[in-house]
Amino acid sequence: MNNTWDAVIVGAGAAGLFCAGVAGQAGLKVLVLDHSTKVAEKVRISGGGRCNFTNRNLDSTAPHKHYLGQNPHFCRSALSRYTPQDFIELVQKHGIAFHEKHKGQLFCDHSADDIIRLLLAECDAGGVTRWQPCGVQTVQYNDGVYELSTDRGPVRTRALVVATGGLSIPKMGATGWGYEVAQQFGLRLVERRPGLVPLTFDGAAWAPYAQLAGLALPVGIETGEKKHRQHFDEDLLFTHRGLSGPAVLQISSYWQDGQPIRLNLAPEVDLPSRLQDAKQRSKKLLVNELGQLVPSRLAEAWVSQDPALQRTSAEVPDKSLNKLAQALSSWSLTPTGSEGYQKAEVTLGGVDTRDLSSQTMESKQPGLYFIGEVVDVTGWLGGYNFQWAWASAYACAQALATRA
Repeated sequence: MNNTWDAVIVGAGAAGLFCAGVAGQAGLKVLVLDHSTKVAEKVRISGGGRCNFTNRNLDSTAPHKHYLGQNPHFCRSALSRYTPQDFIELVQKHGIAFHEKHKGQLFCDHSADDIIRLLLAECDAGGVTRWQPCGVQTVQYNDGVYELSTDRGPVRTRALVVATGGLSIPKMGATGWGYEVAQQFGLRLVERRPGLVPLTFDGAAWAPYAQLAGLALPVGIETGEKKHRQHFDEDLLFTHRGLSGPAVLQISSYWQDGQPIRLNLAPEVDLPSRLQDAKQRSKKLLVNELGQLVPSRLAEAWVSQDPALQRTSAEVPDKSLNKLAQALSSWSLTPTGSEGYQKAEVTLGGVDTRDLSSQTMESKQPGLYFIGEVVDVTGWLGGYNFQWAWASAYACAQALATRA
């Protein structure tokens, strides 16, 4: 067997498979390697099994709105050349039914497996070869050629694409292999940490809220100060160990260890005036009146911590009412940590974009490319990370075709 290829892609996830399909259909002889038996497992579980595959609200001219990294403008070139509409048209071409949930988020009507079948069909159309499971032991570079030692024997190529993702969800096969290859060839790395991850709280201070596990409600959430302040209006979920839900996943990518987060637990309600109104007209217990404004379990957890609140609305002092309104609309609390890579949807940081071309995704090491999550580009929750996978893969595939 002739094991020389126009391009070898390591990683059979969203970015790797899409890049392989585009490059193969451009006429390249492409090999995809992955140490897992299954393809695109993170696609399979994403969006509650429906795959939030892109976001219509993405503004490619202002990527800093929806992407993090030391240089969020790095992704502008790729995102402008392969847009959400481009991927939507591909989804439609494959006859996949989809819907918009909210805020531009697009999901499959049926299953995330539809997107996986799309990716594999695109690879088949390009004559792509896949070896799975097939680990890579070593990578060597000699005279413009990469030589890979794999479980299925030696492989040679002039173009090596690293699409191995980040460290998130290790039970699905995530490893640091891509970062190790980057370091091997002298590329810089930005410190990695879990992103889009639930936050945890320990100790007696959290005890009154642990009983709220399973409670979900819309909130305003923010962290940071002044120009670094970041705010989201999303749903919050109480868990046994802390807080989750879209609101917390979004803010977790901006939250720094030791920094507080601030929550408005009743963003649609003017709590001071509503509580004063209840005081003037109601003979009910305050907890019952408050339970009309916020979820009753939340009202009970709050009122139970202050004896001054455990009486009828008319009997509660104004000072206590104002304090309660302030606490519920601006609850400041400091997480002790996060659920880590086990529960993180993405990895923040990665291969430093200063060592990559924004046009081609090629590194300063000739013929070595990095795409998708392994790069220091992280999107918001809501389809932005998949769009980065498609766009970076497309930019890379176009460059591979031009190179060949």
